Amino acid sequence: MIHSKTFFFVVFLFLSVSVFPQQSAIHTNELVDYNRALELYNNRQYLASQRLFEKVKDEAKDEKIEADAAYYIANAAIRLKQQGADQLMEDFVERYPTSTKRNSAFSDVANYYFDNGNYSLARRWYERVDQSNLSRKEIRQFYFNNGYAYFKANQYDEARNYLSRVQDSKEYGSQATYYLGFMAYEGDNYEEANELFEEVKGDTRYQEDLSYFESDMNFRNGNFQNAIDSALEQLPRANRLERSELNKIIGESYFNLGEYEKAIPYLKEYNGQRGKWDNTDYYQLGYAYFQQGDFENAISEFNKIIEGNDAVAQNAYYHLAQSYLKTDKKQQALNAFKNAGEMDFNEEIKADASLNYAKLSYEIGNSYESVPQVLMGYLEEYPDSPAKDEIQDLLIDSFITSRNFEEAMRLLQGNRDFQNNVVYQKVAFYRGLELFEEGDFRGANEMFERSLSERRDPKFTALATFWKAESDFNLNKHQEALIGYREFSGMSGAQGVSERENLDYNIGYAYFKQRDYNRAIEYFKRYAEKTANDKTRRNDAYVRLGDSHFVNSSYWPAMEAYNKAVEMGGADSDYAAFQKAISYGFVDRNDTKIDALNQFARSFPRSSYRDDALYELGNTYVAMNNTSEGVNAYDRLIRDVPGSSYVPKALLKQGLIYYNNDQGNNALEKLKRVVSEYPNSPEAVQGVQTARLIYIDLERTDEYATWVKDIDFVEVTDADLDNTTYEAAENQYLQNNNEQAMRGFEKYLSSFPNGIHAVKSNFYLAQLYFRNDRKQDAIPHYQFVINKERTEFTEQALASLSQIYLENRRYDDALPVLERLANEAENSQNKIFALSNLMKSHLELENFSKAEQYAQQVLQNPGIDSKVKNDAQVIIARVAMQSGNEAKAKEAYAEIQKTATGELAAEALYYDAYFKNKAGNYQASNEVIQKLTKEYSSYKLYGVKGLQVMAKNFYQLGDSYQATYILENVIKNFSNFPGEVEQARKELARIKAEEAKTNASVQPNN
Repeated sequence: MIHSKTFFFVVFLFLSVSVFPQQSAIHTNELVDYNRALELYNNRQYLASQRLFEKVKDEAKDEKIEADAAYYIANAAIRLKQQGADQLMEDFVERYPTSTKRNSAFSDVANYYFDNGNYSLARRWYERVDQSNLSRKEIRQFYFNNGYAYFKANQYDEARNYLSRVQDSKEYGSQATYYLGFMAYEGDNYEEANELFEEVKGDTRYQEDLSYFESDMNFRNGNFQNAIDSALEQLPRANRLERSELNKIIGESYFNLGEYEKAIPYLKEYNGQRGKWDNTDYYQLGYAYFQQGDFENAISEFNKIIEGNDAVAQNAYYHLAQSYLKTDKKQQALNAFKNAGEMDFNEEIKADASLNYAKLSYEIGNSYESVPQVLMGYLEEYPDSPAKDEIQDLLIDSFITSRNFEEAMRLLQGNRDFQNNVVYQKVAFYRGLELFEEGDFRGANEMFERSLSERRDPKFTALATFWKAESDFNLNKHQEALIGYREFSGMSGAQGVSERENLDYNIGYAYFKQRDYNRAIEYFKRYAEKTANDKTRRNDAYVRLGDSHFVNSSYWPAMEAYNKAVEMGGADSDYAAFQKAISYGFVDRNDTKIDALNQFARSFPRSSYRDDALYELGNTYVAMNNTSEGVNAYDRLIRDVPGSSYVPKALLKQGLIYYNNDQGNNALEKLKRVVSEYPNSPEAVQGVQTARLIYIDLERTDEYATWVKDIDFVEVTDADLDNTTYEAAENQYLQNNNEQAMRGFEKYLSSFPNGIHAVKSNFYLAQLYFRNDRKQDAIPHYQFVINKERTEFTEQALASLSQIYLENRRYDDALPVLERLANEAENSQNKIFALSNLMKSHLELENFSKAEQYAQQVLQNPGIDSKVKNDAQVIIARVAMQSGNEAKAKEAYAEIQKTATGELAAEALYYDAYFKNKAGNYQASNEVIQKLTKEYSSYKLYGVKGLQVMAKNFYQLGDSYQATYILENVIKNFSNFPGEVEQARKELARIKAEEAKTNASVQPNN
């Protein structure tokens, strides 16, 4: 038996010899290698065959063998997926144009790529095939393969062109008909698709697909019950992917038939395209739940529809808002109604959503825009709305409830066409009150004037009158304030308002400031004797009652009033005790006065009046000829309160005592100390004069002459002219002739820059400049005062100069002045003023540890009011946040929240929400932000920061719609806060990237 390979070779050799009878032995060897290579190729040993064909090609003498070898080398390269394989085939075609395998090359390569599923490459080679050189069988294969390749590329027109040519083919007909039917189905030509699918219905290869197509076509044609029936029949034998699609068909069919309860389980079983649902999928399931009254589940589906912008999204957001309302989630409903109302796909939905958005804004507040603006916007958009009257009523009331009075005033100025102007009167009043609380008394005064221009509501007319008087008082317009208080007292609208409780106190102060002490006594006494609620004011009223009696020389009534103030133990009890003590001196009870002053020194060792008491004690001893105790009292003052303005006075007193007791050297020691340590002071001038007399008595005039030559602070020889010039200016000052007084002091300082009264003149001139809003001109004169040794003017100069620097944000200049004031102030309020502004200035300069240090000092003062206390607490909180100590910040903000108003209250609320978010109390955090939105909408920074936290809360609560919608609105509406906008962009991108994993409609990079 001949071996098969040997037989093949013999036959092939016989054929070769018969074809090439004249070939040489070399040529015969070529054929042997060629045939061996071909055998390897046919056995799919492409690499081995390729190497042998390359040898044949290199050694071939016959062009046909060379061409055929090149053809098989390129074919093997393609099958081996070698780099440059296509080029090898291109080279073959180009180099051997007459080769009989040229056309086979194109079709063979195309068929190879087709069989391996690389249809795009297959098409590229089919395009080069010469169809005229193909056999009938090859042309049918060519038509089908080319048509199928175009089909896979979704190029249906070209696919139909080729597949229709083999539709009747026995070999390819069923496949071609199926794909033609599928293309008709995809093109929504269901009638043609049905006809074509009917032709291949008996082919088991397509039976399952055809059942699905039948269901889907019934669905698309609106034959929903038929779609359900056929899909239910197919469902048990469908694979996983088909089962998902069939569930979708059944669910959507029930949905379209309005059978929502039946639709839900099938809609839920749909797996989406590539594992993702799109917005329409979420809408259908959400709407089905909505129709069943299952609003929580409706929300959980609707709120996955983010960044939707079509009719489906508008409908979804509208029903999402309705679902939120049904579950009492009004903030969420507000956002959803806003979104639906901003879309134009369905006008009916838009109008109703806009109406609901307007009403909810009024009810709960709005972080994006002021409530009045929302309501006015609705009325402009829908002027003929059936709800017009209702919205107009809400609009009028919203100006009050929104508490954004600044914005309300701006809107009202251009839209005062309401039925009455009561709203204008109220809003102007509240805006004035807001400015008053911020310390802007001029702005407040203007607003109260505007409110009084519309005297519609008696109560608000009375309130505006009262608070205008308060503003006048704070602007030192005491006569105008008095007129206002008295007018308020006679108004019908003043009955029952809380402001009336303190009216006598305020009127008393207005008289007191105008030095009408008899009338002040009348009102302070009436207030103190009838008022029990406000203990602080009552205590102060007794103090001022005592002062008024004291100034009127009614010392026994003064002492009685001071005594009641001491018994109450208020912030000024030390002052009252001191005043009571010195009053005994005016009724010839010096022994009692001395006892009272000594008792004062023991009872109030830290009082700012301790130096006053010791000085007065020394004076009293001296007046009673007990000079040794007097000197001791002065020594205690000099030792215990060395920074007091009474120290030079005490030294001078001691010098005079020694002089009067013939102790000249001791007297000179004290007087020289006054002159050297307190130059320019009146005591120094008197000290020089007294020392002159002592030197004369001691017959040491040469020594005096030598000493006095080195004293340049006073021009002694010009003393009379100095005094005369000063007194002329001072008289004008005391009579409140400000312009004349300013000219007088300017003249004095020009003539006597270092005169006897230089310190006084600089101080009074600075005060006049300050009052007349020439504060920059006041600066050098205050500086002159504070750069001299301490006098009774030093403290006020420090306070006023620091105030000027602070108003101009010159914190570096303010700091040293405030530090001196804090250390030297005898008045407790000035000390608190200094400490509170030291902490604020250091905070502005980002000296955080210093800011906190001064804040702690402020809080150690028991007499501070809640506003100053809150200022200190907020600095402690801010510094703690800066340093990462959030526990400390949380504690401080909680304290602030108890009493703060305005912007501080907004800040404290924001951080309350922030800390609740950090603790995972997301719902509670949102409730705080809703309060912030409703009550403090005018403070936009904390509004936008609150929205950022709210977005995080909603995302943690599983509401991605709310989270993304809020962040998108932050980006759109708050461009004046670029840092917050950038933070919102980052958070939005993060959330969208997460949502894109499950929602095909979300574009994460948008």
